[in-house]
Amino acid sequence: MSARATCRKSWAFTLIEVTIAAGILFFCLFAILGLLGRTLRTARALQTTRVDAGVVAAYFSITNLPADGLERGDFDEIGDFGDRYKDLEWLRQSEEIGTNGLWLESYAVRRKSTGQIESSLMRLVYDPASQTGFGSRTR
Repeated sequence: MSARATCRKSWAFTLIEVTIAAGILFFCLFAILGLLGRTLRTARALQTTRVDAGVVAAYFSITNLPADGLERGDFDEIGDFGDRYKDLEWLRQSEEIGTNGLWLESYAVRRKSTGQIESSLMRLVYDPASQTGFGSRTR
């Protein structure tokens, strides 16, 4: 009978072994759940529509020369964005800041429904045709 008891004992796990295995299992499960939560937050942040004012600045750097004043428009005017930016409008403010043809252009993207600025940027543009100094032509 003692031979049977010895065999049974070698096949079974002790309470300490089971507790350690359960601890390792729970540690791994909580680590995976933490990663899953972080991944879902990142995916949610990527789904929100955020427009960079650089889109508008890139469009005007290719198509137009600086012009004094404020311009505004919808994104349908500068590209085929579909319904993605339907509630947004762009603003462009240009002013000559010197007599050497240097212009300061400010761009902003504003939400129409709330009036909140989503993105903005400023850039300096050199236009040699607009120099108004001595001996130069005026536009």
